[in-house]
Amino acid sequence: MTALPPDPDPNRTPGLEPGGGVRPGDTPPDSGSTTGGLTHHEKTPPTATAGRIVIAIIVLFAVLVAAMLLTRAFLLA
Repeated sequence: MTALPPDPDPNRTPGLEPGGGVRPGDTPPDSGSTTGGLTHHEKTPPTATAGRIVIAIIVLFAVLVAAMLLTRAFLLA
C-alpha cells in the first residue's frame, strides 16, 4: 500500500484557480514537509556514563582472562 502524498489534492483544495494558482490575497495551501512534526519521540543519545560502564566491563573481562592464563602458566611450570 502506498502512502498518501504530502501535498494536498488540487481537485479538493478550496480557493485554487484552474492551473493551481490562488486568488490575490489568498494563502496557498500548505505543502508537506519532512521536518514537520515527529510521529514518535526520539531516543536520547547514550551518555558518557553508559560508555564508561561498557569500558569497565571490557577491562574487567580482560583482567580476568589474563589472571586465568597466568594462573594456568604457573600451575603448568
